[in-house]
Amino acid sequence: MKYFILLSLLLALSFFGKAQDRLTGKPFATRSEVIAQNGMVCTSQPLATQAALNILQKGGNAIDAAIAANACLGLMEPTGCGIGGDLFAIVWDAKTQKLYGLNASGRSPYNLSLEYFQENGYEKIPALGPLPVSVPGCVDGWFELHEKFGSIEMDEILTPAIEYARKGFPVSELIAYYWGRNAEILKEYPVFAEIFMPNGKAPAKGEMFKNPYLANTYEKIAQNGRAIFYKGEMAEKMVDYLNKQGGFFSMRDFEDHKSEWVEPISTSYRGYDVWELPPNGQGTAVLQMLNILENHNIASMGFGSAAYMHLFIEAKKLAFEDRAKYYSDMDFNTIPIEELISEEYGKQRNELIDAEKAAPSYPAGELESGNTIYLTTADKFRNMVSLIQSNYRGMGSGMTPGKLGFVLQDRGELFALKEGHKNVFEPHKRPFHTIIPAFITKDGKPFMSFGVMGGSMQPQGHVQIVVNLIDFNMNLQEAGDAPRIRHSGSSQPTGEIMTDGGWVNLETGFGYDVVRELMGKGHKVRFSRGGYGGYQAIMYDAENHVYYGASESRKDGMAAGY
Repeated sequence: MKYFILLSLLLALSFFGKAQDRLTGKPFATRSEVIAQNGMVCTSQPLATQAALNILQKGGNAIDAAIAANACLGLMEPTGCGIGGDLFAIVWDAKTQKLYGLNASGRSPYNLSLEYFQENGYEKIPALGPLPVSVPGCVDGWFELHEKFGSIEMDEILTPAIEYARKGFPVSELIAYYWGRNAEILKEYPVFAEIFMPNGKAPAKGEMFKNPYLANTYEKIAQNGRAIFYKGEMAEKMVDYLNKQGGFFSMRDFEDHKSEWVEPISTSYRGYDVWELPPNGQGTAVLQMLNILENHNIASMGFGSAAYMHLFIEAKKLAFEDRAKYYSDMDFNTIPIEELISEEYGKQRNELIDAEKAAPSYPAGELESGNTIYLTTADKFRNMVSLIQSNYRGMGSGMTPGKLGFVLQDRGELFALKEGHKNVFEPHKRPFHTIIPAFITKDGKPFMSFGVMGGSMQPQGHVQIVVNLIDFNMNLQEAGDAPRIRHSGSSQPTGEIMTDGGWVNLETGFGYDVVRELMGKGHKVRFSRGGYGGYQAIMYDAENHVYYGASESRKDGMAAGY
């Protein structure tokens, strides 16, 4: 096995080249940053970027543009998001000079209990079907954002997505690839194939796709507001569909749904304040990892060095043990957030790291209590939005209700079924969430809005972006293009425990000498094609009064400004 892993790494590294021959910047950078004065939009689909940019140019603000982009992505990238899923956002409001956090995640059904899973022999909640579905929070999130910060009417915001849904759009390359993979798994669920597999197959790259059902849904939402989705005919259709498939939903589940405005949490990293949202998401892990890394001179280690990579991997393992133990719905648990993100706790956890040896496992701290799209927008008023939205597993649960044009999420799969666990399944509870938006301020002023989509890769991606920018002095595009590390196999909020150190997955671009050194420290290393997330970012240059934009080269996306 060891020699097979080495051989696969050698083959992968042999194909890595630096053919771009860039005149400026790092050789792995795919392109220059986008620079503009009046506004910036970065999404994972170029047509969605352009639609949001048009909203800015017509006088809308960053919040309006973010909602417009998200609506377009729900149509154009159903492999990662849609109004059947949840939403989280961090907003920098130029008027109050303050950050605001929104948790728009949904809850489990009132009528489903832990006893049901126990009595029916479930060891974990399934990924597909009605059981992992939680109430979709995205639409309520849009209206919360719009009511607090929006500047133009919702029907104007949703018009680009409605027109694309009715007239059609050409499917882009990577989305087509994932669409095909999802369709093969979900095609047996009622209504799914009718909507997402026209002519009996998923659309290929370049093929036009229309979703008139989603166009109708968006139009009704624009005209009638959130009530039609949570208290009216759409809620009725979702409840009816789910229960015919063996679900446990009632109108009360939808009627009682509400988003929550929360205070973002932060830690200082070398003079920059890095902001995340508190649980039920995993943003706390980013801050915990940074508090460990700040005890070391990362810059002197150098990007791609075995010393840095080993430290990063061990910091991730430590943070994820606490993630598995504590992160959950704070309405059901008292979680020691202040202790978890304190510098002193970071120093204590750092002492557990052996600089020469990978740990097979770590204990969680003893404290007293508790697939996705990312987009970011900025406007001429200097508002900035960091928004992430997801179905969880690609296109979600397969539950495609009432010809509404979307698939419901399967986020409830992330509940634990172990009694006493903080993230154990309970009625009307929010599951542990992987999706996290991020923001950085400097001296109390906006510096950067960013995110890295992709399950458990997200905290790891956030930390690597921060380190690339601050410690390794990369620019905004280089920080995202740099080859990434993804450690897998840590203990999970669903109850699985790490005992063997997990796996270190590497993109091409790291030297074989580094791979060999990591293996010498006891890490299990392998080459992996995917799973490294998708990055978008906007940075504000207060001196020149301009925005810098960057978009993920691993996705179909685009950054654009004006």
